[in-house]
Parts: sequence; C-alpha cells; structure tokens
Amino acid sequence: MKSEERETIRVQLEKKLIRIDKEIIELKELTAPVAPDCAIGRVSRMDAINNRSVNEAALRKKQDQQRQIKFALTQIDSSSFGKCVSCGNDIPIGRILLMPESVKCVRCASR
Repeated sequence: MKSEERETIRVQLEKKLIRIDKEIIELKELTAPVAPDCAIGRVSRMDAINNRSVNEAALRKKQDQQRQIKFALTQIDSSSFGKCVSCGNDIPIGRILLMPESVKCVRCASR
C-alpha cells in the first residue's frame, strides 16, 4: 500500500472517529435512567424504557466501532494493514475507505 493511500485512510479514520465520539456522547445522554417519579404515564414510561434499550444497543455498537477504528489507527503503518486476516490478499482501498475497521476482504467477510 502506498504512503499516500495510508495517509488518506488515516485522515478518513480520524474523521470517522470524531463523528463516532460525538454520536457516543449523544447516545450516552439518551441512555440515562428513566426516573420512576417522572410523571409520564405507564405506557409512556414503557416506551421510554424500550427506547433506552434500543439506544443502549446502538451505544454498544458505536463503542465497538470506536475501538476497532482506534485499533486500525495503531496498525495503519504496519505491513499487514490492508491485508485480509483470512486469505492474506489485499483488501480493496474502497472497502477500507468505507469500512476502515475491516480486517477481511469482501469474499472472506461474506463466508
């Protein structure tokens, strides 16, 4: 992989990380406990609890993405970066730009 490709990927990863950090902050606010003394009614409280569960799942997913992107940033200068962990072939640059946390090529990821 060329150094300019690595730099392009690094910039994309850093931008994506900033966006994910903001989304995590928003999701943390949405997952705050629903106070039992809050007078929103039984059905509304059930909706709020359900929405909280959905937001907690989204938060876990974003935190996982954040972890993967941070790991990719630590590995970007490695000779194995951009190589599929399953087959060893190069991961297409387009896939890396769309999903920088990818460690498998499309063929291996779809297995």
